[in-house]
Formats: sequence, C-alpha cells, structure tokens
Amino acid sequence: MKTRKLGTDLQVSAVGLGCMGMSHAYGGQDEAEAIATLHRAIDIGVTFFDTAEVYGPYTNEILLGKAFAGRRDQVIIATKFGFRIAAEGEGAARMAGVDGRPDNARRVCEASLKRLGVERIDLFYQHRVDPSVPIEETVGAMGDLVREGKVRALGLSEAGAQSIRRAHREHPIAAVQSEYSLWTRDPEAEILPVLKELGIGFVPYSPLGRGGLTGAVTKPEDLSETDFRRNLPRFQKEAMEANARLVELLARFAKTKDATPAQIAIAFVLSQGDFIVPIPGARKIRHLEENAAAAEIELTPAEIEEIAGIQGEVTGERYTAAQLAMTGL
Repeated sequence: MKTRKLGTDLQVSAVGLGCMGMSHAYGGQDEAEAIATLHRAIDIGVTFFDTAEVYGPYTNEILLGKAFAGRRDQVIIATKFGFRIAAEGEGAARMAGVDGRPDNARRVCEASLKRLGVERIDLFYQHRVDPSVPIEETVGAMGDLVREGKVRALGLSEAGAQSIRRAHREHPIAAVQSEYSLWTRDPEAEILPVLKELGIGFVPYSPLGRGGLTGAVTKPEDLSETDFRRNLPRFQKEAMEANARLVELLARFAKTKDATPAQIAIAFVLSQGDFIVPIPGARKIRHLEENAAAAEIELTPAEIEEIAGIQGEVTGERYTAAQLAMTGL
C-alpha cells in the first residue's frame, strides 16, 4: 500500500478505513466479522483507522480496542469528540447537539484512551465546531493533551475555512475531515486551497457517496430499516432514480479501466492531491480489498476531467437541513 502524509508527522496508508458502519448508522455487523475485517485491513497494508466516541455510541472504539490489541504498532488510530450524547435512545438518536468545551475534550480523550486500550491517540478530531465556544479555547485544550503525551496530532471535522485558520494559529492542525466525493464537491471551493496553503492533510469520509456511487444501492428498500441513510435526502426514491443515470455512466467508465465504480470513485478523490487520504467504510473483506486496490489506479488528467464531467449535478442534499446546520461549511 502506498503511503501519504497528514500534516508534518502522520504517515498513513493512502487509503484508510472508516469504521463507523461496523457499529453505527448502517446497521452494524457481527463483532467477529468486524474484527476479521480489521485484521485483514492491516494484512493488506491499511494503517489508518477512523472512529469516534459517538459511533455506537462508544461501541466502535471498544471494537477497535479489541481488534488492535497486540497490533498497536501497526495502526494509526483517529477518533473524535464534540457531540453531546444523550443518556437514552438508539444510535444517532443519542446525538444531542455539539459540545466543544475544553473540559469535554479532556473528558472524552481520557475515556477514549481507555476504550481503545492505548496510551496515546494518534489523531484527535473535534467532530463538529461548537459555535458557542471559541475554537481557540477548544483547540487550546486539545493542544494541552498533545503536550501531555495523550494525543499525537490534532484534527477538525466539517470545519469552515476561517475556523481552520483560527485553529491552526492556536495549535498545528494535522488533518481536516469532511465529506468529499464525486457527488459532494463542496470542499474544492475553499477548504482544499486553505489546506494546501497551510500544509494540512485532508481526510474525505464517504468517498463512495455513502454507497450510492458503487451501484449496489439503487432503491430505499436496499437499506435496512435501521440504516440512517433512509432519512437522507439523497437516498429518497425520487433522488435515487434521478441519480441512477450518473451511476451507470461511472460504471461504463470503470469498465474501460478494468475497475469497479467504487475504485474509480476513490481514485478520483486520490487524484485531487497527495495530501488527501480517503477513508471509505467497509464491512465485508471483499469490499475492503476492492477499496484498498484503488490506491494503485492511475488516472490521466483527461480521465479525471471526464469522470468529473459525467457525474453532473447530483439530486438531493447530502444531509437533512438540521444536519447541515451542524457543519461549519
């Protein structure tokens, strides 16, 4: 597996693994199967694994702690804090707003260290910017955790350009995570230029359009009753029907490269800069291996332009209005 650098210190596999779906939002999976997938990821050269306190909540970090016991030196672990978590409810329903207070950063860090079974978190993100707390205060507290040796590097998730600049002035930011794919190109306007300027890595989540770009999810009925995508605008029946033509065009192009649509979608994201490390999710080993192989696909400038063009305008927002309001973009 090729490697890329996030910030000045973190050397990671060019394609990482988003672990949320193993425990949260998409229906989860059997623990033994999840651990087998995580172990296979290490075996094929994936070193970068993404989780968060709120995934489960808590259970995803516990899962990674079990899977990586005895293999800590082979993995780079990223986790996140920044949501208020309700005492009751199921899954995403327990996300009760944002919390960027310094004491919450410390509390979550200490708890995550225990759940993960590690002495230091490699990359600690603020999951969402809290508009009620100056980002300098939040990042200042996160920086204290770095100085204490509990965290190696800092990150932000779904932060706007000005928030990134302010945070980076307070303490070096190694990576910014946002949704980015052929279907979600928003970061290209402001975020990517700022990251290039400041030497910050970019970690796109959902580079496969939450599965929409793979061609495997074509109607709402393909999703389980507990899958949170059922509530997203882009996964409503009318939007999925409207976007089917775009998926078909991507599949036709993929055949010309002897690749799958998923691999081309990931290769496109990788082609946008050597500071970019996508983290597609995978609950099956065959999907994991397919995604990781995308790191070897080379696209010419003409092919990159063609891929971007055939995707056109996607129908449906990526989040509901309430969810979009929680992002800093």
